Amino acid sequence: MASATFAIGATAVRRDVLDGRVWSAAAHRVLDDDGQRLTLCCWPGVTTYAPTTWIEWLGNRDDAIRKQGIPDLATGRWDLGEWIWRDTVLLTWVGLDPDFSVQRFQAVSGGSTQWKINFERPVRRTTIGIDTFDLLLDLIADPACDRWSWKDEDEYDQARRLGVITDADHRRVGRARHRAVHLVETRGGPLAQDWSTWRPDSGWPTPVLPSGVKDAGAAR
Repeated sequence: MASATFAIGATAVRRDVLDGRVWSAAAHRVLDDDGQRLTLCCWPGVTTYAPTTWIEWLGNRDDAIRKQGIPDLATGRWDLGEWIWRDTVLLTWVGLDPDFSVQRFQAVSGGSTQWKINFERPVRRTTIGIDTFDLLLDLIADPACDRWSWKDEDEYDQARRLGVITDADHRRVGRARHRAVHLVETRGGPLAQDWSTWRPDSGWPTPVLPSGVKDAGAAR
């Protein structure tokens, strides 16, 4: 049975799950949770699981490798590898909207500072965190929300053609796009606050992935 709420300071794992298989897993520290809205934090040094094609692309920036990740999703033939989070502190707000989460990337060692609206399937709480599936399309905004743009529309279109993103997903995203743009342009929710100097407390322990996290059925 999934946890009703997570204690502040606890570890919560965000997983992408497709057709009963884990596609990614990352441990986060819980900053706030009221049972509906959940605020999470991840920072450099945290171990995650990610598709090996994505990890390889980060190393060589070969776009052909990045694009192979979508056919792998369509056929269910992806492999997971360990990836150590780096470059940015990541704050994530879950539950502000059923069809996307809000993320703030804070540069600490070469990364970029930006807002990201991450379109995803509705979140399901589990005993270890939350399960969803990233629908690949993102809305990116600068820290002040003065400028915004769409990201990875090519991946989204490819996933549509291959059936990874269903007609139902597409309809939800179509409606959610307008809400996401409105959130950015009105600086709603966490976008109204100044996060420029926020950093995790140096005394916080690093979140750790639990054993069996790659088994989608291990957390209910």
